[in-house]
Amino acid sequence: MRNSLPKVATLAALAGALLIPAVPASAAAAPVAAKAAAADPYSAFDVKVKASKTAKAGGKIKYTIVATNKGPHYADAWFVGGEFPKGVDMKSIRYDTNHSKMRCELVSARAFWCPPTEVIEVGDSVTLAFYAKLKKSAKGTQKATIGIVSYNFDQGMENLNKEELDRLGVPRFGFEKSVKTKVVR
Repeated sequence: MRNSLPKVATLAALAGALLIPAVPASAAAAPVAAKAAAADPYSAFDVKVKASKTAKAGGKIKYTIVATNKGPHYADAWFVGGEFPKGVDMKSIRYDTNHSKMRCELVSARAFWCPPTEVIEVGDSVTLAFYAKLKKSAKGTQKATIGIVSYNFDQGMENLNKEELDRLGVPRFGFEKSVKTKVVR
């Protein structure tokens, strides 16, 4: 985990705001400015998502995610994945990525997330392909929402999982897109 000047500055601003005793109403603008700075993502992503246009019931769908860090800072707190359609057999999902140590996991009935294994520098990308099998009962149009989620967390939070970061209210920024696959017979 590398130190990040914006993370340290945000933490210092928050600590300063907590230590200041009651302030007159005319000075109320200072904490608002600190909140506005904390609302911006440490790393924003440009996401491109592709999915098979059509698939047979019982057939396979390929989802591809390419997320490029547009900055302003490197990304060290990110999760790639998303929510798959109801018609997908979640036990059949396989994946391939350009991050060799990445291990993805099913976190709910239809959500599949992959935690970070390395820092994504500004301009670099993470690529992930999911291979899913449709249930034989699948019909209609199957919609998936997939992409990348980044968090503005502080030092000491490196080992927290996505659910714990959400529970603590750590600022979360979703860069997700929806894709549809029509089931054909």
